[in-house]
Amino acid sequence: MSFLLSALLGFFGCLFGVPIAFAFARAFGLYTTVEERKAKVFTLFGEVIGTIDEPGLHLLWLKLGVRAALIPIFGKVHTVDLRLDQQYLRSQPVNSEEGAPMGIGIWYEMAVKEPAAFLFKNADPRGSLEANVSNAAVRTLSNMKLDAMLETRHVMSQAVRKEVQPRAEEWGYQLGSVYIRKVHFRDLNMTRQIEEKVVNRLRQVTSAISQDGANQVNIIKSTADRQAATEFARAAAQRPLIVGQALTRIAEDPEVMESMFELLETQKLVESGAQVTLLSAGEKNELLSPLLASGSVHTEKTVQGVPAVRRKLPSE
Repeated sequence: MSFLLSALLGFFGCLFGVPIAFAFARAFGLYTTVEERKAKVFTLFGEVIGTIDEPGLHLLWLKLGVRAALIPIFGKVHTVDLRLDQQYLRSQPVNSEEGAPMGIGIWYEMAVKEPAAFLFKNADPRGSLEANVSNAAVRTLSNMKLDAMLETRHVMSQAVRKEVQPRAEEWGYQLGSVYIRKVHFRDLNMTRQIEEKVVNRLRQVTSAISQDGANQVNIIKSTADRQAATEFARAAAQRPLIVGQALTRIAEDPEVMESMFELLETQKLVESGAQVTLLSAGEKNELLSPLLASGSVHTEKTVQGVPAVRRKLPSE
């Protein structure tokens, strides 16, 4: 029974006694806990007496002395967030050297470096930092050439960061990356005019490319035609030579030459469709040939491409 009673007393003592003891310890400023990426600023009678930004459990009497016991009654504890934060400013008005109204989009990072300065040196440090970045962008980037404003964003970002960093440190901020994310025209009429110019220029370039392609095609075609005409002329010039060489070889044999010329003559007569009087080789009548030659002969029909003739005698 004594063991069971001791266990129950220990359990309820730990359940209720330990939290009450820690509450009294915190009430008298014996210790405090700091979370990760947080800082606590201790003030007493309106004066900052200490800052703790390391996470963990801290004994205030060892760090702040006896004044830690007066903080819960006459002082105050401020908790500051030390995490990295970011902000984006849209379309900050900037004029180029040529007078074009431009808009600048600025993205920047910041984190609290000095918690006490962040709390008491500026009533609205975040708003002041935003206004400072906007003003620095206007001061630094105004009167730049339009082509440099559209191309050199890294240089512009470095210039804005260099301008803002000293003032941000006075307010307890540590400025991180600053980047110009967007550069655009704020005048819609100017944007439309630029679009029209770009479209017209693209049309000119497209037409020039098309014309150049057509010219190249014409050059290639004319070159091919010239080469083809040259080859055809060379072939036409070679034909008489080849025919002459063939006739020379044929003329070496008189019988072959005579047969060829007779064959060509007969072919020409057949193709011409002329009226032809045919006599058999066995006819020996000397009077029949002049009579047939003097008579009129006309073609009646054609059989297999050879005209058939009918003799018309003078008696008819």
